Amino acid sequence: MAILEVEHICKSFGDTEVLKDLSFSLEKGQALSIIGSSGSGKTTLLRCLNFLERPDKGIIRVNGETLFDAESTVSGQEAEIRKKRLHFGLVFQSFNLFPQYTALKNVMLAKELLAKEKKDYKANKKAIHEEIEAEAAELLRQMGLSDRMKNYPHQLSGGQCQRVAIARALALSPDILCFDEPTSALDPELTGEVLKVLKDLAQKRMTMVIVTHEMEFAKDVSDHVIFMDEGLILEQGSPEQVFEHPKEERTRQFLSRYTGQKNVDI
Repeated sequence: MAILEVEHICKSFGDTEVLKDLSFSLEKGQALSIIGSSGSGKTTLLRCLNFLERPDKGIIRVNGETLFDAESTVSGQEAEIRKKRLHFGLVFQSFNLFPQYTALKNVMLAKELLAKEKKDYKANKKAIHEEIEAEAAELLRQMGLSDRMKNYPHQLSGGQCQRVAIARALALSPDILCFDEPTSALDPELTGEVLKVLKDLAQKRMTMVIVTHEMEFAKDVSDHVIFMDEGLILEQGSPEQVFEHPKEERTRQFLSRYTGQKNVDI
């Protein structure tokens, strides 16, 4: 059974139709790359999956559970929306770290806030805090940031900030990890270190949805690729099918822009 099922998602902003009847599915442990020109609706799709935007039509299911159905879902309470968001982790292109907190605290924060909502928090505050701190430290270690835990965002490079953001997203153990152009704000040298982290996560079979302009990375790491154009899924399939044997002329035009693109060393 698919871990993620998206059926007939539509989204408009005023008179502008941004997402036009999108449907796809994703199996557990797969990496899905979404490619396409800027303005094709890729980021809006991620925001709908993470309940930062409400689709006008369609259904979203995770592990067979319907999290959203436009025909029956009314505007939920904030607590209910937060619960649904826990199925997804979202890593933004601009990091979105809290500048007043250290790397370690940035990773701990969301889990601590959730822990405070539990009835036994006050009685076990110290033990819970120590457990969350140890888990956050381990995630930062996995990101290669053991020596940067006490640093603040302004003391970190862009690549280090993005790795802190990835650790923060992993801290809540999401079913699906989403990336919105995670290297677009980085220079080429720092891009490589972030792509290596994503490749390691793919090898560990983390279920991921990655919006990216890194074509060689998408071709190398993905199990499935979606090409979006003007709010439509114009083509989808295996990396070999989409990159080597595209069926649509628009896909060929888009990919031709990347002909001869230098491979990123990951």
